[in-house]
Amino acid sequence: MPAVTVENPLTLPRVAAPADAVSRPVLAVTTAPSGFEGEGFPVRRAFAGINYRHLDPFIMMDQMGEVEYAPGEPKGTPWHPHRGFETVTYIIDGIFDHQDSNGGGGTITNGDTQWMTAGSGLLHIEAPPESLVMSGGLFHGLQLWVNLPAKDKMMAPRYQDIRGGTVQLLSTPDGGALLRVIAGELDGHQGPGITHTPITMVHATLAPGAEITLPWREDFNGLAYVLAGRGSVGTERRPVHMGQTAVFGAGGSLTVRADEKQDAHTPDLEVVLLGGQPIREPMAHYGPFVMNTREELQQAFEDFQKGRLGTIPAVHGMSGTL
Repeated sequence: MPAVTVENPLTLPRVAAPADAVSRPVLAVTTAPSGFEGEGFPVRRAFAGINYRHLDPFIMMDQMGEVEYAPGEPKGTPWHPHRGFETVTYIIDGIFDHQDSNGGGGTITNGDTQWMTAGSGLLHIEAPPESLVMSGGLFHGLQLWVNLPAKDKMMAPRYQDIRGGTVQLLSTPDGGALLRVIAGELDGHQGPGITHTPITMVHATLAPGAEITLPWREDFNGLAYVLAGRGSVGTERRPVHMGQTAVFGAGGSLTVRADEKQDAHTPDLEVVLLGGQPIREPMAHYGPFVMNTREELQQAFEDFQKGRLGTIPAVHGMSGTL
């Protein structure tokens, strides 16, 4: 159950696509393969198998969990470098500590988002706090990678900690859905996340049988990833379920519908809607670096090996299974 919610969505501002908006068709529905990341936490690779021309400016997205850890089980990532893009870590349930080699960091928990612009490069670590390692508990989140245009790839790194209470909450005309605008804007309503590459990121909860048709910028791409539950996408009602991504074509609105019946442990349809302005530049991606050319990738690895992306603090203040 997402941490950021309201008792009565009808008290919120409501959004709907204009009647003359062209509905975006569904080009494809893909199923995310499962794997492990970092020290062994389970992930679903949301964008696996999708052509980059449909993803641009997004690079990859992992659904972390949902997993109920036993005491001693919670895991994180070791220290690792990044350069050339932004990481967006959205914690739906649970808690994560993060820190970088520039002295930045903090704790994000239920409904919070940590937006890290790696830019020219840094070292980074994410781990559960010692209290969670000791107690175990629920952990569920997303990590999204957003590309930076060539002109911004070597900018100075920065952080944004976006607290769950600051996201823009909206609903649909019938109150059947709760929309959390984390970044960008939806129908003129602005989310708190500040992005270099223009994007919109919305976490939507749809009650059983509810349907949303939202206005969507025509110059953005359109993606919908199902975190939990089952439903359909597009006016053609293409079926989707947990762990699947829908790729939308061109148009001015997108439609998502929740099935009348959901699983007992998933009362609603939970979906993340993503749109962004394609950068349309060459991309060279390998491991933790996203640049424009192979030569820039080689330079990033060399800079990392020579310590130019920072050094791990001797006492980093992080606790957990590291």
